[in-house]
Amino acid sequence: MKISNKRTDILQAALQLIAERGFHAAPMAEIAEKAGVAAGTIYRYFENKDVLINELHGALEEKINGTLMEGYPLERSIRERFLYLIRELLRYFIQNPLHFRYMEQYFNSPYGISMQRERLWGKPSKHGIVMEIFKRGVSQQLLKDLPEIVLFSLAFGPLVYLTRDHILGFVALDEKLIERTAEACWDAIKR
Repeated sequence: MKISNKRTDILQAALQLIAERGFHAAPMAEIAEKAGVAAGTIYRYFENKDVLINELHGALEEKINGTLMEGYPLERSIRERFLYLIRELLRYFIQNPLHFRYMEQYFNSPYGISMQRERLWGKPSKHGIVMEIFKRGVSQQLLKDLPEIVLFSLAFGPLVYLTRDHILGFVALDEKLIERTAEACWDAIKR
């Protein structure tokens, strides 16, 4: 017999509905129905939809970061660490298309824009490992002398479109293409 964790069920239902339909087309009542809980039960776990959306983002970000850090080559060169992150991020999103679709929507919404603004103003973020690579790479004159946000956009921006195109079936990202893509992202930021 499967033991249900209502909070987890709600988060999973929200992930599926929001990834498929967007934030506005996934009302709390439908999320509750999909999770198999009463409409009022959802509010025991999440004060409102904004809290649910942000907590789901936080849970996904934690899972993604945990996956990326499992084999992170901390003692390797800047280049090797960067290539590792690009490859693993692509692999993660290919294996977890709902996570990708949710995160893409989140970062292109007022939620993500607000978070990005806070990060630009110096609030600590979980992108610290990437920003550390950029800071060291610039100081060691391995990377172009550009603001970190520009380096981030040059390096990771293409992954969004490529992952989306893979999920839509426009391109098949096999291991060879993942390797070549990671190298191309490195080429975009290296001196």
